Amino acid sequence: MSEENVYQLVAILLYLLLMIGIGFYAYRRTKTGKEFLLAGRDLSPRVAALSAGASDMSGWLMMGLPGALYATGLIESWIAIGLILGTWLNWKIVAPRIRVYSEITEDAITMPAFFERRFRDRTRLLRSVSAVIILLFFIFYVASMMVASGAFFESAFGWPYMTGVLIVGGFTLLYTVFGGFLGVSLTDVAQGLLMMAALIAVPVMATIQLGGPGEVVSLISESDLQAGLEHLSFTGGGMTTASALIIISGLAWGLGYFGQPHILARHFAIRDHKEVKTARRIGTGWVGISMLGAVLTGLIGVAWFQRAGQPLDNAETVFLELSQILFHPFIAGLVLAAVLAAIMSTMSSQLIVSSSALVEDIYGLFKRNPNERTQLWLGRGSVVLVSLIAILIAQDPDATVLDLVGFAWAGFGAAFGPMILLALYWRRVTAMGALAGMVAGAAVTYIWGTVPAIKEVINLYEIVPGVLVNFAVAIVVSLLTAKPAPEIDEEFTRMEETVSTK
Repeated sequence: MSEENVYQLVAILLYLLLMIGIGFYAYRRTKTGKEFLLAGRDLSPRVAALSAGASDMSGWLMMGLPGALYATGLIESWIAIGLILGTWLNWKIVAPRIRVYSEITEDAITMPAFFERRFRDRTRLLRSVSAVIILLFFIFYVASMMVASGAFFESAFGWPYMTGVLIVGGFTLLYTVFGGFLGVSLTDVAQGLLMMAALIAVPVMATIQLGGPGEVVSLISESDLQAGLEHLSFTGGGMTTASALIIISGLAWGLGYFGQPHILARHFAIRDHKEVKTARRIGTGWVGISMLGAVLTGLIGVAWFQRAGQPLDNAETVFLELSQILFHPFIAGLVLAAVLAAIMSTMSSQLIVSSSALVEDIYGLFKRNPNERTQLWLGRGSVVLVSLIAILIAQDPDATVLDLVGFAWAGFGAAFGPMILLALYWRRVTAMGALAGMVAGAAVTYIWGTVPAIKEVINLYEIVPGVLVNFAVAIVVSLLTAKPAPEIDEEFTRMEETVSTK
């Protein structure tokens, strides 16, 4: 092993030990099932905001987005713009209401439980169907993060694929099992700050070494002239139907925020709805800075490798390649740790939400109100179970799980986003309307995203038709079914009055 690799491994090991230390600290503060699954609804706005951001951004932020900008240019930045807007809107219009409403509805601590209690669904279909959707998608999501972990260590150090899977899976499992939701949230804060620091440092140092912004722009223009590309154009060189669809699809990523269970869990857990404003500013700022860093890294990478005369074979390695070139091996190791942070923060959040779905929403269907100690150990056992299933799936590095992850964000957004918004803003929506809309939105998203013939006709991100169909079906079915019970109307009024108080 080279001296450079030794420095990098030391940096990564220090990062992993820090995560375990935070997990043990949270373990000592986690005594009940509710604390394990939702940190006792006592997250500060800073922790809630940074945790929501870090758990949302997987390795895509560090590799996928810079790679897209390196390969195509600023037309890909509409995804970043959509996500920034979505983050702000989610904290603005969803977080305060769902924090208050979830407590009014018998202290619901999961999204499926909130749906059941908000709509007085005695059939329990809303809770069970939404829990199954969450569990299935997140098992595959966790497996995809493990696949990424194996590929990371294989690429960076030449280690066997499964060694990387077991290292990252094992460390993530440890601090999640020990610390529960609080451990996941606190490690998210450390991981989020590390990710943001890396995304600032790489483009800043690269720009300085290239000779400043003017030289960067000149080198990008030179590269575009040779390759016939338009990296500095937000429309890809001109507004056409194709580019318009790309822009709309990019902005539509922001719609997904309203239905992501692991992000909404932070809204449930913040200690007071009056602190949401602070969380919104911190969360939007973190996402904005991190996105800007990722976008600039991709563009500056074009300039750097144009000057070097050696374009990258794999665009998604641009962030990693620049970090190896620009920094001492130990600092480069910390940048590699930031990539692991992006993977692990997402994985741990998905594990804890999957555990909630198993304990609260599936086990709870058969045995209501288990005691606190039982709930705590069921939660820990569920994390281990989901991890083991994900590791089994991840044994195949070419598993089709990665194909599913490509539209999982759209699936959650289209299935749950309209339900959340209607539940929080329309008294008249009914349980049958919500259930019909959820199923229709998920189905349209799946079909649109998997049938090639549809994409060939209209190359539009599948979340757009999914969300529109969900809204339409939910509204029509609600108007055709009986009005909600008076107690539902009374709870809705209480929620609005509480949120309006300063």
